[in-house]
Amino acid sequence: MAQKLRIDSLKSTTEAGSGHPTSCMSAAEIVSALFFSELQEDDEFILSKGHAAPILWAVYAEAGCIPEEDLSTLRRIDSVLEGHPTFRMPLIRVATGSLGQGLSAAVGMALGKRLKKSKGRVYVLLGDGECAEGSVWEAANSAVYYGLANICAIIDVNRLGQSGPTMHGHDVSPYVAKFKAFGWNTAVIDGHNVNDILNGFDKARAGRRPFAVVAKTSKGKGVSFLEDGEGWHGRPLSRDELRKALEEIGDARIHLTSNLKCKRKADYEFADYEVRRFTLGEMVATRSAFGDSLIDIADANAHIVVIDGDVKNSTMTEDFFRVHSERAFQSFIAEQNMVGMAIGLSAMGFSPFVATFSTFLTRAHDFIRMAQYSMANIKFVGSHAGISIGPDGPSQMGLEDIPMFLSMPKTVVLYPSDAVSTAHLMKEMAKHNGIAYLRTTREKTPVIYSNADAFPIGGFKVLRKTDKDSALVISLGVTLHEALRAHEILKKKGIDVRVIDLYSLQPLDFSSLAENSRECGGNVITVEDHYCNALGSLLSGVSEKVTYLCVRDIPQSGAPEELRRKYGIDSTAIVRMVEQFR
Repeated sequence: MAQKLRIDSLKSTTEAGSGHPTSCMSAAEIVSALFFSELQEDDEFILSKGHAAPILWAVYAEAGCIPEEDLSTLRRIDSVLEGHPTFRMPLIRVATGSLGQGLSAAVGMALGKRLKKSKGRVYVLLGDGECAEGSVWEAANSAVYYGLANICAIIDVNRLGQSGPTMHGHDVSPYVAKFKAFGWNTAVIDGHNVNDILNGFDKARAGRRPFAVVAKTSKGKGVSFLEDGEGWHGRPLSRDELRKALEEIGDARIHLTSNLKCKRKADYEFADYEVRRFTLGEMVATRSAFGDSLIDIADANAHIVVIDGDVKNSTMTEDFFRVHSERAFQSFIAEQNMVGMAIGLSAMGFSPFVATFSTFLTRAHDFIRMAQYSMANIKFVGSHAGISIGPDGPSQMGLEDIPMFLSMPKTVVLYPSDAVSTAHLMKEMAKHNGIAYLRTTREKTPVIYSNADAFPIGGFKVLRKTDKDSALVISLGVTLHEALRAHEILKKKGIDVRVIDLYSLQPLDFSSLAENSRECGGNVITVEDHYCNALGSLLSGVSEKVTYLCVRDIPQSGAPEELRRKYGIDSTAIVRMVEQFR
């Protein structure tokens, strides 16, 4: 079967004219042993070395999950068999290809198995090159912390990366030492000896700790002019080279039965609940309203889980950790692994809320980016946003986060200004199936909305309006309160302005905003507690006369109101800009 998988990988990549056949060939015996002997119906598999996708498609074909003729469509625009695994192939639960992410997702899946009281195991195949990524060791640390004996990592030590030898080459001892240092049990095997591989899996299944099978292999195994040769990474064979390779491999007509169940990602039903109520004028931080709402959602919905990055007393998830401790997971200060865990839990049918300071989410941007290719259902919540966190200084101020989420086309981006809007948007987020981001504020702000107000995703609120408005002020979050203060100052001067709360940045009701702009003479001012025009870039087409108030310099420590004044996003700056329109 390993030879058959080699043949399929070579043929499909030659037909596609691109791909990574030699990376598939080093793993042929491992994948064959996994899918035709080891994997049971409730087990999971993640191909962390996602560039070896052709062998995964080949094994799906051999297991009867897809027609064998589909292999010839590899990498075609009309095919779901892409160059690296994504959600477009319905059997893929975790997208891979950005290396170093599979083990974190495996941690999340293993936790999901535990929550579901399933005896299923999670197997993840890593390349030796990706073990240079720090996220691998964040995940290794986490797996031991949570006692995940249901995880088996297989390291395909084939010696060669893309541009040359990997860090340790064919020396397997450093991989063993590293995994043992984190508390894993290990076994070193010959990755081309099926009996050796199966013995390694037997040890993993019998153990009481996470288990790493370190497999010494050869890249391009099975074809003499490819085996252990440099310069073949990401290079398919020509038709003539393919003919020679197939002659060497010989006949491989075989059929084996796999226990693999052709599973698709689990889903859930959202249960409605009553949104928490607040009093008009009450001073409540939106981060606190988030924390309270999180418990309300989880009380009604058992699929809600929370992962925090060692800041739960600041993000306000600590009450969830107390009330729903079995569904609360601490990532500690390892934001990449935090998001990877969420991807794995989402793949198991849970809806994770991931909480940390908004600025620290930028560290995990690549994991967040990959989550969209898994079609993950994750809710990100970034607290301590903007210069308004005050004295902690710029390293703690989330000033880069909004464009990170706006750059992903299917992601919902929300920024509430008070407790009522936060509670309602939390419900909307929880109902939404997909990735969403909610930005919260550290300081307390007054409740400005009625509990009966609605906040649909994609909407906005017109808070102040007359028939003679001379300008439109669009704001959100903490600076919305500055806009409302500016409105009162201008009103006393006999100047009418319209104020909009743009609580939903994505999706965006562009046409209605443009209509409001026209009614105000096209004079638009955007105000945001963020770097350099994140909001303004969305609204550049609303009017030809848009003025952007945002943070345009590297900030410093100070009181929130001092900082908003110093960096020109307070009521005084808004009043000054409106007066310039007249």
